[in-house]
Amino acid sequence: MRRIWYIMAACLGAVGLLIGGITVFSGSFSPRSYVSNHYQRAVTRDLGTDARAYTSTKSPTRVAKEITGAWSPAGQYADATGIYLRYSKDSVVLKPNGSGTLILVEPLRTAYTRYAGTVGGSGWVGRGDGNSGRGGGPGTGK
Repeated sequence: MRRIWYIMAACLGAVGLLIGGITVFSGSFSPRSYVSNHYQRAVTRDLGTDARAYTSTKSPTRVAKEITGAWSPAGQYADATGIYLRYSKDSVVLKPNGSGTLILVEPLRTAYTRYAGTVGGSGWVGRGDGNSGRGGGPGTGK
């Protein structure tokens, strides 16, 4: 009877490894990889060395729904210039591009500088370095 438990445990372990392996080799592990796996790369539209560009024939609203359906953003802002999605390490900016969308993915640290004028008072931005910008002295509200 004891032997059957070892066999069952080994089978469950093998199934777990199989599921884990499939997940590792088929999944998107960040908003950045999700975008690179689902949209067309547009190297000529890159902004410097930080913002990687992609395109889609879908509207910015539709692309935003797809991305946020796969990866929930920590912050989101939209206006006539585009849709701005903030994640822990990256930003994804969706701008109207003719009949489709220009998708810009870049580290949050450079996105903060680039888009602070647009999303500044919205709660979208953080400093991008893990620091809230609050002082370390005595006081309340920390």
